[in-house]
Amino acid sequence: MCGITGYIGKNKNAIKVIIDGLEALEYRGYDSAGIAYITDNKLKVIKEKGKIVNLKEKVDLNIKSTLGIGHTRWATHGEPSKENSHPHTVNKFTVVHNGIIENYLELKDTLLKNGYTFNSTTDTEVACAYIDYLYKEEKDILKTLNKATKIFRGSYALGIICIDDLDNLYAVRKTSPLIIAKGDGENYIASDVPAILKYTNKYMLLDDNEIAKISVSDIKVYNDKLKEVTKETYEFEGSYESSMKCGYDHFMLKEIHEEPIVFSNTVNSKMDNLPDFSKYNQIHIVACGSAYHTGLVGKYLIEKYANIPVYVEVASEYRYKKNFYDKNTLVIFVSQSGETADTLAALKKANDDNIDTLSIVNVVGSSIARESKYVIYTKAGCEIAVATTKAYLAQLSVFALITSWISKDKNILKDIDKISNLIEETIDKNYLDIAKQIYKNNNIFFIGRGIDYALCMEGSLKLKEISYINSVAYQAGELKHGTISLIEKDTPVIAIATNDELLEKTISNIKEVKARGAKVIFITNSDVTGDFYDYIIKIPKVCETLQPILTVIPLQLIAYEVAKLNNCDIDKPRNLAKSVTVE
Repeated sequence: MCGITGYIGKNKNAIKVIIDGLEALEYRGYDSAGIAYITDNKLKVIKEKGKIVNLKEKVDLNIKSTLGIGHTRWATHGEPSKENSHPHTVNKFTVVHNGIIENYLELKDTLLKNGYTFNSTTDTEVACAYIDYLYKEEKDILKTLNKATKIFRGSYALGIICIDDLDNLYAVRKTSPLIIAKGDGENYIASDVPAILKYTNKYMLLDDNEIAKISVSDIKVYNDKLKEVTKETYEFEGSYESSMKCGYDHFMLKEIHEEPIVFSNTVNSKMDNLPDFSKYNQIHIVACGSAYHTGLVGKYLIEKYANIPVYVEVASEYRYKKNFYDKNTLVIFVSQSGETADTLAALKKANDDNIDTLSIVNVVGSSIARESKYVIYTKAGCEIAVATTKAYLAQLSVFALITSWISKDKNILKDIDKISNLIEETIDKNYLDIAKQIYKNNNIFFIGRGIDYALCMEGSLKLKEISYINSVAYQAGELKHGTISLIEKDTPVIAIATNDELLEKTISNIKEVKARGAKVIFITNSDVTGDFYDYIIKIPKVCETLQPILTVIPLQLIAYEVAKLNNCDIDKPRNLAKSVTVE
C-alpha cells in the first residue's frame, strides 16, 4: 500500500521531483516518509515519522541532485517509526519497497550468520541486505536482482540505487504495482500515475519478475531470463490538475462533485472486447471492500432483470474455497486500482482453472486488467481520497450497463440521459444539518431491504472509514432476530427505502426502531409521509437499475459531514491506505 517514487535526469532537481511525487502519493501511506538522493557522488538519506510535511521540513530543496528515490509508508512489518521508515541502506545498496517479503525471517537468519546486523524490524531492510549479500557473489547488479527475484517470496516493488552505478536507477516488481515514466532527458519510477503527472503522462508497466535499468536517456527492461524485452508505452488520459484539490476542502468532496461527469464518461465510453454474456449460466462477482458492495448491487440487478444466478464473494475468501464453476461460468473481478492483491490472486486461480474472466477496473494496463480475458474500464480518473466515492459510483454504472446487455432490454436504462443532472441535484442538498444530529454518537445503524441493504453496507463502511464511528448495516427484516436489542433512546438509524415493492415492509421495520426511541433518518424516493422518522432525505425516483447511483450520494455526503464535524483527517483515515497490494 506504500508509495514509491524515483527520478534520474539532467533537467530537474531530483529532491524536488521526489517530494512532489510523495505528496501526490500520500494517499497510499502516511505513517512515515523518506528520501535518498545522490549529491556530489555521495548518498544522503533523510527519514521522518508521520506525514510528508514532516519530511519536507528536514529536506533542503536547494541541494542539487540528479538521482534519488523516495517512499511514503503504510506500516506492515514493524511499527511506524523513523527507524522502520524507507529508504533502507545496507552497504552499497539503498532500497524502497512496497509489499511483503514473506520469507524475510529465513533470509534474515542467513544474513545474521554472515555478519549482517539490522537497525529496523522491517522485511525491507532484510531484502536490501540480501541484495547486497548476493552482489558480493555475482559482482553484477542485473544478475544480482534476477537472482533475488527467484529467492524472494511474496509481493514487492523495489526502487534501487547502487553506489557502484550512479548512472542508473533500478526497479524490480512482483505483484505490487510499479510504473516507469518517460520524460525528455529524464525518467521516473512510481507506484501510481499521480506521482508523475506534473512532469509527464507517458509511462510503461513492469510485469512480474522484470527488472528495469533506467538511465537519463534510456530505459531497458529485462525478463526473468535477463533477455531485454520491448514495453508498450501508455498515455494517461487525465491531467495533473485533475489530481489536485482545485479549491475544495478535501479530495473526497471534490471527487463527489466529479460524479456527474464520471457517470457520463463511463456510460458513454466505447467498450470493446466484451464477452458473449448469453453463453453463461451463472456469474461470480469477486471483490473487496466497496467494490464488493457494488457486486451485491450487481447481483440484485442481474438476477432480477437477466435471470442469471449470481454469487458475490469476498476475494480473500474466494481464492481459498472450493468454487463450483465450469466453462459456462463468468467470473467478474472488480477493483478500482486493478492491483488489489486478494482480487488479483483470485483472478489467477480462475485463470488456472480455465474459467472466463472479466475485470471492471479504473486503471488502464493494471495487473487485473492484463490478467483478465475481458476488461471494462470505468472512467473515474484519479481518485486520491482513501474512501472511494466516484470510483464506486462508476462501478455501479457499469453493473447497470451489464444488466442491460445481458437482459437485452434497453428500456431498463430509460432514465440514463438525465442521471448526470440528477446526481448534481442530489449532491447539492444540505446534509450538514443531519450530520449535526448524529456526529456525537458512538453507534449508528443502517437498515434496508434488497438492493437498499447493499447500499446500507456501503454507507456504513464509508462512515466507519472516515469518521471512526462504529456503524453496522442490517437487513431491515432481521431486526427482530436480535439486533433490535441494541436500539435505545436517540440511537441514530439511517433507513433506506427506494423499492416500491418493499416500501411497506421497510416502513414497518422503521416503526419498530422508532418505537424504541431511535432517531431515524429516512432516505427515500417515495412520497410517503408519517411520524415514523425524524429527518427525511428525498432523492429523485428513477428506474431501478440506476436508482443506486442516486441513493449512495447522501450516504457519502453524510459520512463526509460527520467526519468533518469530528475534525477527522477525511482524505487519509488512520490505518488505511488507498490501494491494498498485500494480502
